[in-house]
Amino acid sequence: MVIIQELISSLVVLGNIFFTILYWLLVARIVLSWFGVNPDTMSNELLGALYQVTDVILRPFRRLPLQIGLFDLSPIVAFVALQFLQRLLVLGLYSLGGLVR
Repeated sequence: MVIIQELISSLVVLGNIFFTILYWLLVARIVLSWFGVNPDTMSNELLGALYQVTDVILRPFRRLPLQIGLFDLSPIVAFVALQFLQRLLVLGLYSLGGLVR
């Protein structure tokens, strides 16, 4: 029982780390967009990887009409969705740990 609870606790920590990294990658992408950085015109592999990872998150929200003038609100919706998924994962794992006890 203790081993399973520790495993679930470790999964919660790993999930939180994963979502924290995704948050910071999105923040970096947003800040870079303010400076007009385009990965297609630059040959920076790190920048290309950043855009590839964050495109997976932002692409579904970019299909929605979330632009107001020049402002794209899809990153805000992506943050809310990631927060929801993180809480869903953590609560699900905690409830699973409660069932094991």
